[in-house]
Order: sequence, then C-alpha cells, then structure tokens
Amino acid sequence: MTRLLTAVLAAFLLIVTAFGVLAQDGAEPEAERPPAYVVRDDGSPDYAAWDRVADRAEQAIEQDRVSDKVLDDLRQELTDWRNLFSDAQKENSLRIDTLKTQLSTLGPEPETPGSEPAVLTQRRSELTTKLNAARLPVQEAEEAHSRADVLIREIDALMRSRQTDQMLALGPSPINPALWPQAYNDLKTTLGLAVSEIRESWGSDAQRQDLRSDLPLTLLFLVIAILLLVRSRVWIMQLGDMARARRRGSARGVIGFIVSIGQVLAPMVGIFVLMVALNLAGVLGLRGQVIADVLPWFGFSLFSSLWIGTRLFATEGGGTPLIDMPRAALRTEARVNVALLGMLLGFWPILTDLSAQEGYSAGTFSVLAFPAILATGYLLMRVGRTLNNHIKLHAEGDSRTFRERAVLLMGRACALVGIVTPVLAAIGYTTLATSLLFPMVLTMGMISVLALVHVFLISLYGTVRKIDETEADQALLPVLMTSVLVLLSLPILALIWGVRPTELSELWATFQQGFQLGEARVTPRTFMVFALIFGIGYVATRVMQSALRSSILPKTRLDKGGQNAIAVGVGYLGIFLAAVIAITTAGIDLSSIAIIAGALSVGIGFGLQTIVSNFVSGIILLIERPISEGDWIEVGGQMGYVRDISVRATRIETFDRTDVILPNSDLVSGVVTNFTRGNSIGRVIIPVGVAYGSDTRRIEAILHEIAENHPMVTVDPPPSVVFQGFGADSLNFEIRAILSDVNFMLSVKSEINHEIAHRFAEEGIEIPFAQRDIWLRNPEALTGAAPAKPAEAKDTEVAPRPEAATPAASTEMLTSEDMDDASGEDGDD
Repeated sequence: MTRLLTAVLAAFLLIVTAFGVLAQDGAEPEAERPPAYVVRDDGSPDYAAWDRVADRAEQAIEQDRVSDKVLDDLRQELTDWRNLFSDAQKENSLRIDTLKTQLSTLGPEPETPGSEPAVLTQRRSELTTKLNAARLPVQEAEEAHSRADVLIREIDALMRSRQTDQMLALGPSPINPALWPQAYNDLKTTLGLAVSEIRESWGSDAQRQDLRSDLPLTLLFLVIAILLLVRSRVWIMQLGDMARARRRGSARGVIGFIVSIGQVLAPMVGIFVLMVALNLAGVLGLRGQVIADVLPWFGFSLFSSLWIGTRLFATEGGGTPLIDMPRAALRTEARVNVALLGMLLGFWPILTDLSAQEGYSAGTFSVLAFPAILATGYLLMRVGRTLNNHIKLHAEGDSRTFRERAVLLMGRACALVGIVTPVLAAIGYTTLATSLLFPMVLTMGMISVLALVHVFLISLYGTVRKIDETEADQALLPVLMTSVLVLLSLPILALIWGVRPTELSELWATFQQGFQLGEARVTPRTFMVFALIFGIGYVATRVMQSALRSSILPKTRLDKGGQNAIAVGVGYLGIFLAAVIAITTAGIDLSSIAIIAGALSVGIGFGLQTIVSNFVSGIILLIERPISEGDWIEVGGQMGYVRDISVRATRIETFDRTDVILPNSDLVSGVVTNFTRGNSIGRVIIPVGVAYGSDTRRIEAILHEIAENHPMVTVDPPPSVVFQGFGADSLNFEIRAILSDVNFMLSVKSEINHEIAHRFAEEGIEIPFAQRDIWLRNPEALTGAAPAKPAEAKDTEVAPRPEAATPAASTEMLTSEDMDDASGEDGDD
C-alpha cells in the first residue's frame, strides 16, 4: 500500500510538471476594461457626454428592440457613470462642512432685517454664496446619479421581463411524433460531422508527425488519466480507512472528511490530464472541442455526486451515515440515484452547448432534451421518496426537530418537482421545466454539502475541545459557523435559480450604500467601525470589572454588597461610554432624530413603565444597599438568602433551595425584613411548658444554665428566661437569647430543646401533654340493643383529665365492658 501511495504522489508531481510545460500562453490575461465614462480636464464628469449616453439608454428601453447583450453592455456603461457620480458627490465635502460650521457660528439669521450689525449680515451673505458654489457640483452629481440609477433599474426590470417571457414561452411538444425524424436526422448529422473531423485530423500528415513526436508523453498522460479516473477513488477510500483506524472519537470524523475530499480532487486531476492528452493527440475537432470544454464540469458533477452519495448514505469507518437506511440495498440504491443525478446534471451543459453550436431548432432540442428531463425528474422523485422514508422511519410527527422537518420538506419538494417538470416538458414548456428541474438538483447538492460540512464542523469542534460528538452536537459554535456558511451560500443559490450577476452586484452596491439615519448615512463600513470600537470598549469594561472583583475591591474594607455595587456600576458606565465613543467615531449623528427619539421615549415610557421602575429601583438598591448578597431577608411572604441583585430583579434562594425572582420595585416600595443587615447577630425565642406543681425557680435556673452553656449564645447581653404565665395546661416559660450568628437559629433551637429534654428527664420534671377521655353512658345505642337508661342518665359526658397539657391530645373511646375500669382509674386520679 505504501508503494502504491508513493507511485500516486510521483504521478501527481509529474502531472503538475507537465501542466507547466504544456500549458499554452496563448490565453493571455484579459486586459482590464477601461471605464466607460468621460471626464473633463479637471477630473469632473463630462455631463454633456453623460446626457448622450442617458438619451441612448432611454431610447433603447423605450423601443425594446435591442438584444440582451447590448442591454448588458449599456447597463455596465451606466454603472460606470453612476460610480463616477457617486465619487463626485464626495467632492468639496470638507469645504462644505467648513462653511456650514462658519455659518453656524454666526447664529440664525434674524427675522427682522437690519436688526443685526451690517458686518455680520455681509459675512453671512459671503459664506452663503461660497456654500452654494461649493454645493453646485455636488448637486449636479446627485441629479445625474439619480438619473443613472433609474435607468439601471429600468434595464433590470426589462431584462427580468424578457427572462420571464422566455421561461413561460410555450414551445413544441417533444411527444409530437412529427418532430422525431428531424431530431434524429440532426443528431445523426452531428455525429457524422464529429467522426469526419476526427478522421480529417488523423489523415493530416502534419498531425500524424506531431502525434509521433508527442506519442510517449501522450500515452503516459492517458495511462495516468485512466488510473486516476478508475482507481483513485478506491485508493482514497483505503487511505481514509487507514487514517481513521489510527484516530479515536471526533478526530476520526475530521480525518475521514478531509481525506474523502480526495475522492473528488484526484479524479478531477485525471480529467485535466485526459484533456491535455487529447490536445496533444490533436484529435478533437470543432464539435469534440465543444464537448471537451464542458468535460471538467461533467467530471466535477459526477464525482461530486459520488462523494455526496457516499458521505450521506454509506458507512465509512464503522460510523453511522448522515441518512441511515434500514437495509444495505436501500443505501446502495440511494447512492446510485445520487450518482446518476450528478451524471445527468453534467450532461445537460454538453447538450445545450452542442445544440447552440449546431443551431438545432426548438423542436429538435425539445425532443433531445426530453429523455434527460424525464430521467432527471424520475431520479429526483426517488431521492425525495428516500428522504421522506428516512424521516418517517426515524422520527414521529410531533417529536420531529427543525432539521427533520426541513429534510421532510425537501423530500416533498423533490418529489413534486420530479413529477411536475416532465409533465411541463411534455406539454411544451421545456424552458420552464429545465429552469425548475436542474436548479432543484443543484440546490439539493448544495444543501447536502452544507449538511456534511456541518457534521465536519461538529467533529472538528469535538476534536479541539476534546469532547465526544454527542456533546459537540449540542454546542452553539458549530451551529453559528454553519449559519455563516448558509448566508454566504445565498448568492450562489440566487445564481442557480436564474438571478443575473448584475442584479446581485446591484444588490451589493445598494447594501454598501447603507441607509440614511438622520443626517448621517449608516454603511457597512460605519457599522464595522461601530462594532469594532464598541467591542473593544466592552472587552475593556469586562476586564476592568474582573480586576475590580478579584484584585482591587477585596483589599478594601467594603462589604460584599458594596463591592458588587461598584463592579456593576463600572460595568454600566463602561458600556455606556463604549457606545457613545463608538457612535462618535463611526460618525453617526443622532441629533437630527432627537425629536423622534423623544416622542418614542414617551410612548416607550408608558408601555415599559414597570420595567423602568424596576430598573430605577435596582440602581437605588445598588447605591443605598439596604440589602446585599448573602443577606437573610423576608419580603412579601418570601424568606431566604439574597443571591444576586441585578438592575431589574433580585434573586432569593429560599430554605427549600428554590429560586424566587422578586422585582426590585417590591424591595424599594415594600416592607423588607433583613435579619442579617450589618451583622449576623439575632435573637432566638424558645417556648417551654412544664406541668403544674413544678418548682418555677428551679425551672428558671435550669433553663438559664442551658442557654448560657450553648456556644452560639452571646454573653453580652446574656440570655434571659421569662415566666410567661399560667396556661390552660402548663406553666409557660420562654428562653430569649442573642445568637452570634442568627443563620444558625434552627440548629440552636434543636440543640437547646434536646438539652431541655435531657435535663428535665434527669430532674424528674414533667412536660405535660394534652389528653381527653370520652365517656359513653349508652354504648348499646351503637349496637342497636334496647337501652337500659336510668331516668337521670345522660347521653354522653366528656370529662377532661386534670393533667392534660399542650403538646399533644389523646382520645379514648370506652365501651360498656370498660366503664368500670375507666371509672376506677378516674377515681384513682
């Protein structure tokens, strides 16, 4: 295998050398086209010559008799004049700006004549005269530019109208049998003339002598061309398998994609070598040269379609193809369909160029083109069916992603075009059919290439970041890069679908001119300058914020909230200054739209008053800092720690680990309880109940001792124990203690309660609990038996036990068998 690759590289070097030796210099570089406009000796436009050109263009548009070639040349001439006028509009701009500044320093002209000094009036008159004289060439250029622009637009409209009429023209039907004999005779004549040309070339003594002298080199090129055309794709595939076998993860996809491009490049080199060999042999006649000129496009279309089909439907290196089919036979069928589409796409220019060379009639061309249209439509329909089956097999209707829906839409479009275009061609709309069919094939090819490049970018991103392809597929950067490629491909798609290059250049010129914003014109250059300056200012602001947060502010005595307020304020100030400097540097004057901006601000203020209120409240919070990050606050029934303060809202993390977003206006206008503002010291209150009959002084001493022994309770002020009073079921006490860190309130309560339970158990102090006994004097009523009811008996009686207390309640239901025991227990109590 190594010897084989070495031989291929050697052959490639030989080909390059041969191209350098045999390439003829007869095709000299085309001289740059001189401009079509005329200028005076001082460099200003010759408006007399321009008037003649404009009158000629108006006559050509009105008569509508000139050819498209003449209109193209005339349009190019008008474009040159328009560019000249565009440059002329910039003349005297510095002089005009200077005179305007001088006039502005004199102030507005008084409404009452003679109310200002005569010197100022005379000076204003002189400056106005000079300003009008400086503006005169600019105004002439503006008027001529406007006229040229209108004429160009009229020519574009006329050519679009002609293009539409030609596309919708009804021609002869290819299924008309009367046209077949003429088409057969025309094709037979062309083939006969081509054979005659080859025979004449071989019959010439001079040609045979040249062939003998160049025979070794010609045979060498023929052998190399055949090898590259027949075997190069197999060699590249084997090379790709070897390269992928040495890689792991995303790198396999990167290496595989790069190596696979050789499946197109190597055969294309073979085609160019074949053309060199044919030129050396001298066997190409006039018609053979027509075919040879289109041969590179035919080869590129064929081998590109083979590459696309392999990358889309085949499995290389054990990976999953982009469009996975359930059976190998279906994958093979899909690759064959794509390859045949590419072959027919490459064959179509050969047919059209040969038809133009031979001067075929419309009937002959429609008959010869119909089989190609029919076959292309059939293959395109099969490709569309393949895409539809793939989506239906791998995605349900409701769970389909945007990519899958787009593929399904493309499949349906291919099927529709594949069915409609042969029908149109059969009716006689051959031009319309070809204008839909082959652009659709090219569009599908470009979309396929973009999809494959997107997969390559995902693999490349995964290789650079050292992550797997599944994670790289979810990244944003590959999607953005593919989106840029899609935008760059839009002009190519426009050319594919029949948009003229002059229309694209006109669109680009309009884009370069920008749009008017007040008295300033915003162009792509202006926007790039603004974006560059603003980007630099934004990055500098973020760097300064990072330095403040990490290096400068932590060394000050400011708390965390103050540090955050300064960093956020610097960020807003930096972004504002960056925007102002960028606007000023770009030369955008917003003073002329100040009134409009003021009117809009009133409407926006009413519509966004809540957002503005929250924004202003956020600034107040950052300046006054009533709350800071890390504070424990309670507002509007929500309690938690402040985690982030922005200009619109504040984020609070509650104790159950949920985030609550509070508008800043609620924090400024509402009641806010801050448990840790300034310091973390706070008070805890722990209620305690003991049974009646307990020694209250002893209880107070025990509770005081427990509170003092806890490490979180402060010594100054010391804890206190309060005898609150006599409750319904217990003697109520409270421990009131100041904690050094109120954030540990719940844990302190739990620890103190544990200690109280332990000490009360040691001291024999009873903690009461609520208990209730329910007495049923007639339980037989529940069973349906006849009641033995004394006259003085009552239905029910509820007797509370004396020792019932607060913490819990107990209820007992006693039947008649348990009444005696219950009465005895009650009596004992």
